[in-house]
Amino acid sequence: MEEILGIVQGMKPITLDEMSGVKLMNRIDTKYLVTESQLRDILVRICDAYYAQEVEGNRLSPYNTVYYDTPELTMYVIHHNRHLVRDKVRVRTYVDSHLTFCEVKHKNNKGRTKKKRIVVDPIPNILDNPEAAAFLAEKQPYEISSLSPHLITIFDRFTLVNYEKTERLTIDCNLRFENLRNGKTASMAPLVVMELKQDGRAKSLLKDVLFDMRIRPFKVSKYCIGTCMTRPDVKQNRFKKKLRRIEKLKQE
Repeated sequence: MEEILGIVQGMKPITLDEMSGVKLMNRIDTKYLVTESQLRDILVRICDAYYAQEVEGNRLSPYNTVYYDTPELTMYVIHHNRHLVRDKVRVRTYVDSHLTFCEVKHKNNKGRTKKKRIVVDPIPNILDNPEAAAFLAEKQPYEISSLSPHLITIFDRFTLVNYEKTERLTIDCNLRFENLRNGKTASMAPLVVMELKQDGRAKSLLKDVLFDMRIRPFKVSKYCIGTCMTRPDVKQNRFKKKLRRIEKLKQE
């Protein structure tokens, strides 16, 4: 990881304010799963064409996210069962900037995802915050009394933007999970989850590099994979192929 960080440190910086100007109107989101070795090779090939986001002098930003669900894990089961319309409720903390958001992610039957969020104070259970509870009651379909913290995901993120500002790439490393209901932990390290947010009309150097390296898209939900890895008793037929792929890559 030190070699990867060194490559990212050598890239031209871009600030959060400059990042806000990167508006991808015809956006296509694609996820990939790679090893740290593959990531190093990718960065070597694209480092002269991408900016690295910098926050208070840091290129690597720690994230901490708590997912909420019902006792029956309804949101997880709906995702597992391939329902097109689904929701995620989470509290995400951007550790470097000391900001915490209560968020609802809603996916409609056309595959579009909309995220709504408010700033909150970090507390163990966000439902104890009246403002957050009112927000969740309005923005998602589940009874507030049925929700409770279920899974923590912790990872470190690099964010890159190409010089043309037609795509944004998030790179999540050191991904770990903690199940708050049974105390089990799991890790995807040394694997890396990359998500490319791309203007569909623009050419992409990164996609050319990935194609050349024979790295194909890999749809992955951190929440669902983390749930599978820390709750082996839950229904997970749909994710078994992905879990086998993760274990195979970890061994490589």
